[in-house]
Amino acid sequence: MFSSTDHLMMARALRLAERGAYTTRPNPMVGCVLTRGDDIVGEGFHVKAGEPHAEVLALRAAGERAKGATAYVTLEPCAHVGKTGPCTDALIAAGVSRVVAAMRDPFPQVDGAGFEKLKAAGIAVESGLMEAQARALNRGWLSRIERGRPWLRVKLATSLDGRSALASGESKWISGEASRVDVHRWRARAGAILTGAGTVLMDDPSLTVRFDDDTAFVPPLRVVLDPGLATIARGRVREGNAPTLYIHAPDAKPPRGIEAQTASAPVIDGRFDLAAVLKLLAARDINEVQIEAGATLAGAFLAAGLVDEILLYVAPVLLGDRARPLFDGLHIDEMTQRLNLTIVESRRIGNDVRLLLQPKVEDAAAT
Repeated sequence: MFSSTDHLMMARALRLAERGAYTTRPNPMVGCVLTRGDDIVGEGFHVKAGEPHAEVLALRAAGERAKGATAYVTLEPCAHVGKTGPCTDALIAAGVSRVVAAMRDPFPQVDGAGFEKLKAAGIAVESGLMEAQARALNRGWLSRIERGRPWLRVKLATSLDGRSALASGESKWISGEASRVDVHRWRARAGAILTGAGTVLMDDPSLTVRFDDDTAFVPPLRVVLDPGLATIARGRVREGNAPTLYIHAPDAKPPRGIEAQTASAPVIDGRFDLAAVLKLLAARDINEVQIEAGATLAGAFLAAGLVDEILLYVAPVLLGDRARPLFDGLHIDEMTQRLNLTIVESRRIGNDVRLLLQPKVEDAAAT
């Protein structure tokens, strides 16, 4: 169905789309390549919400050469008026002859309407090329649209013997400097960095993105789960230009004047309803949440079946049996209860190994 040229051009469109990883949210990352034969005549990617979409930028670059061209786009072109006009109208007006999309857009205001509008204008439409890669690229946005909650990633550093901190709680630093730099790339693509009050009190993290170069990014929301608002007047998590949200129990009363920085979530048996917390963040247009917390909170999310991805930095050190585990509260007593993970990626980062892991589908479905 699709030629080698089709695959080559869609792969390029996906690489272009990824260039917006730090800036497009809450919108999806989208790339577009326009070709005539084997020649690229225009290309673009969506940079920031409210700014032109990938198709429009590619059409601008192509000019008159867009007439009769094939457009390779990583997501179905929009057919509705949002902060910008419909991309379908721009493609039709430019006279493209064929549109190849990686996937259909599940957003209710699009969801096939873009394809139908293009077909009605006499444009050949094909979809499904490299769909798995396109879905992986926008897994956070798709999670919010299709599941009503953000994609949840837990970031952890571990010793070779599976320990995340000393018995005292001290954890600086298990991983090496290269890993700590790498974490900022993952923070930058997240819509929110979430931690607990205990981590704020123990480690006093800033939870900001810090780059040594001029890489553009939208500062992620810092989220602190603090049922009694014990940390609201302290810590570096309040400093800098990144916004901070404190999620508290319904009976806690925020100090006057900072209500906008707080939100309440249900508490069940003394613990936050973590699914409700994620829905609250989805309502704030958060696509990806990165958890940077201790074993108790990380374990609670994992035990609740809410973890989609684990970003694990394994350092060549040993901390001993008195040190704290990666996850607490899993209560696994038999091998049949174990949680199986799939290694999505393994990469050397300095002296450490970075593993990207996802719960296996059968285990996720069982929870």
